[in-house]
Order: sequence, then structure tokens, then C-alpha cells
Amino acid sequence: MIENLYELVGGQETIKAATERFYERVMKDERLRQFLEQTDMAHLRSRQVMFISMLLGGRVYTGKEIHAAHAAAREQGLNAAQFDIFLQHFRAALEEVGVKRQNAEKMMKLLESKRKSVLES
Repeated sequence: MIENLYELVGGQETIKAATERFYERVMKDERLRQFLEQTDMAHLRSRQVMFISMLLGGRVYTGKEIHAAHAAAREQGLNAAQFDIFLQHFRAALEEVGVKRQNAEKMMKLLESKRKSVLES
């Protein structure tokens, strides 16, 4: 029996694929691209895969604490509406890589639970 969401969605391979698609979508989005233009994307992708994996019960996260990791974006004016757009892109990326709707919804709730940590100063 599969016991955690990490395994249910297909583990690191699926999370990595969804993360790649997510950042492709974000970098094409004029409303969001500004937050990542000065970012080492390879490093960010690897940390994001690790973070999402940790949220789903799959591995340990050793990156920055989420509030600190988003300090520069908050300084650039990251707001709740933009956070919503980021989530929409991630949901679409999950669908693109074949994550079942019920599992995608569980993942989105976990990501939504980080809103306050990401946005509040």
C-alpha cells in the first residue's frame, strides 16, 4: 500500500517533471518572470524539487527556510494575486505530467498552506 503523497504522485521523477513545466510556464508569464530573472534557475529547480518532495513526505529539505527564500520576491512586490498565478501554473504543470486530480488537489492544499510564510514580511 502506498502511504504518502510523494509515492502516490510518482516520486521524484514526477515532481521534477512538474517543476520543469512549472518554471517554463512562469518564465513565459509577463506577470511573474520578473521575480526569477536574476535567479540561478538550475539551483532553484533543484531546491524546489527537494521542497515539494519534503512537503509530500518523500525526502528532507536542506534549502533556505521558506520565508527567507522569498525575501527578494517580497521586496520586488510579490503579492497574493501573483501567488495565486504561481499556484495556477503549478496546478497546470501537475496536470501536464499526469498527476491525478485528487492528488493534485492535495498537493495544492499543501502549497496553499505556505502562502503566509511566502508573502508576509
